[in-house]
Formats: sequence, C-alpha cells, structure tokens
Amino acid sequence: MTLRIGILGTRGIPNNYGGFEQFAEYLSTGLVEKGHEVFVYNSHNHPYTETSWKNVQLIHCYDPEYQLGSFGQFIYDFNCILDARRRNFDVILMLGFTSSSAWGWFYPQQSTLVFNMDGLEWKRTKYSKPVQQFLRLAEKLAVRFSHYHIADSVVIQSYLKNKYAISSEHIPYGAEIHDHEEETLLQDFGVKKHQYFLLMARMAAENNIEMILDGFHASNSNYKFLVIGSVNNKLGRHLVHKFKHDNRIIFTGGIYNDPQKIHSLKIFSTLYFHGHSVGGTNPSLLEAMASRSLIAAHDNPFNRAVLQQDAYYFSSHHEVKEVIENTCRNGREAAMINNNLKKIQEQFNWDNVISKYESFLQRCVREKVSRELKSDPSIKVESSRY
Repeated sequence: MTLRIGILGTRGIPNNYGGFEQFAEYLSTGLVEKGHEVFVYNSHNHPYTETSWKNVQLIHCYDPEYQLGSFGQFIYDFNCILDARRRNFDVILMLGFTSSSAWGWFYPQQSTLVFNMDGLEWKRTKYSKPVQQFLRLAEKLAVRFSHYHIADSVVIQSYLKNKYAISSEHIPYGAEIHDHEEETLLQDFGVKKHQYFLLMARMAAENNIEMILDGFHASNSNYKFLVIGSVNNKLGRHLVHKFKHDNRIIFTGGIYNDPQKIHSLKIFSTLYFHGHSVGGTNPSLLEAMASRSLIAAHDNPFNRAVLQQDAYYFSSHHEVKEVIENTCRNGREAAMINNNLKKIQEQFNWDNVISKYESFLQRCVREKVSRELKSDPSIKVESSRY
C-alpha cells in the first residue's frame, strides 16, 4: 500500500538542529525509497529553502520562534496543522506533542493521526512547575486526539499503558555504524587514544553533567576529561567556573556537522559518559554504541532498557569516581562494546526502524478505514489503495 504521509513536529530537514530533525531525515528519505509520497514541514527560516530534498517534499510554514521564543513554536505548529488540513494525507505522523496537542481540535480527522509520544517531557528539570503541569496536559491531549501511538522505549510503552490504558507500538530510533576513525584528530584536543574520558551533551540538569564532573574531579585519574557541548547557558557557565582550576577538565564547546571527528573522539575514549536521565531511547546513546564506545550511563530504566548489562552505571558522584578509578580495558569490557554494537546491527539499525514504521503506518491506515466503512458503508474508498 502506497501512502501519502505528512511529518510534523520538527524544524525541518535537512537536519540543522537536533534529534527529531535527524530522525525525520532518515525516516522520510527511507519511506520515499520504499515508494511512498512523503511531506516534511519546515520552518520558513530554515536555511534550506528548496521545496524538495532527496525526493522528500518540503512544506515551509511561518515560524515566529526567532521573534517570540518558545511561544513561537505553538504558532508554527498551528500553521503546519492548518496547512495539513488541506493536503489530504493518508497519515500524519506527529513527532512529539509539546507545542502541537493544544491545537488538537484542529487536527485533520480525515487523516490517520499517529503520534510519536517522545520521552516524558514534563519530567525535565529545566522546566518550571507551571510548564511541567502544562506538559502533563499536553501529553493527555496528545493521547486524546491521536488515533495511534508510537513509543521509542519499552519504558515509555509501559508508562502509556499504565497511565492511560492505551496500547502503543514500540519502535526505537536507529543509528549508523561508522568505520572511518582518524586518530590524528585527537591532536586537536591534546589527548591520546584511551587516555581521556568523554561526555557529549547539552548543558541541562537532567543530563547530570555536574554529577559526572564532580566524580571525576574527586578521582585520582591523570587522564583528561573532554566535555563536548555549548556552555553558553546558565549551567554551562556555572560548570566552567566551578572546575576552572582543574586543568584535566576541558570544555571544548560544541562540535557540529563533523561526524568523523565526533566518531573518532568516541571510539578512542577510555570511557564515554552518558548522563541523560529523562526521555526514551536517546539518539546520542545509540550513536555512542555504534561508535564502539565503552559506556558509563546514568542508572535509570531508559538507559538500562537499551544497554542492559553492557555498561557501567552510576547514580552519584561517588559512583562516578569509583567507575573512573576502576575502569580498565579487558576482555569483559571488549565484550560489552561488541554486545552494544550487535544491538545496533540487529535492533537499532535504520533499515529495521524504517521498515517497522512503514508496516505500522500501513496497518493504522487500514484499521481506520475499516472502522469507518463499518460505521458508514456509504463511504467510498479506493480499494486498490487499501
């Protein structure tokens, strides 16, 4: 069954921002290669201004976020929803819901509405209590107005079942395995192979960066610790000031659009720290696994669902210190790395993810059409399509 698919909820493709945009890139191009007609909504001020990219159709909608801040996201999503009402999509895939579900009354109900339910946004500590309460409401509205739901983590899937008594399809994100690393790139950072620790994340409280650096600061390690990520926010500036006298800790700033450098830093690190504690299947964790990093992860159900026994875990700076002082490259750790790589190859590769999305979207459309035919036999449907 060939589908006409609209993808909403991102700033657009090609990816120039973050996780959902990267996901939209892979999914949209993969579905086009399978013969579907795919439309992705782009912000009007996205740097890519063409109307198609790799045979994916792009719809540019006005986005005042650059003027209004976060509130502008609500207007952008509203503009995308209004446009989608006239597009006659078979299925609309909403990536996230934080600024779109408030407009649920305007969703085009003639299309099959499928929501990727994201990762418990209301738990993020960067949000104030009123914002967290709104995000809880937004989650409820997303459940109410959508026809079908996708969970990228079995933890999210279980939460949706327990909280709302709804079923959801578990489809994780994917990652690409990189095979081209360059050890000489380490010279730019003044480090050597397997003689530094690494962390790559946004400076946000729920990523537990301060906990990790506190543990390293208290350790007796002679290695460097590279912190990759922009420090141009309140937490970032606080961390730079707090650890300014520890010359082992190096804040490099962000590294963008240089996958070989990022992969090389990961594969040659002694230990890659993943401090994320909120969300579903985190793309950066999958990428670290695909880069054959030895991983130390914050101990929470999301990370354990992916890594299982193939990582070190921590929940305090004392445990970080212990991991740092006791890590050594041996046969067990090589097995952990290989097991995680095997997970990427078998569970989290993009071909599998795209095929699962295709099958699920087709099934959703068939089921919705079947229900409508039973309730109103006068509805005319092109049987060859469904």
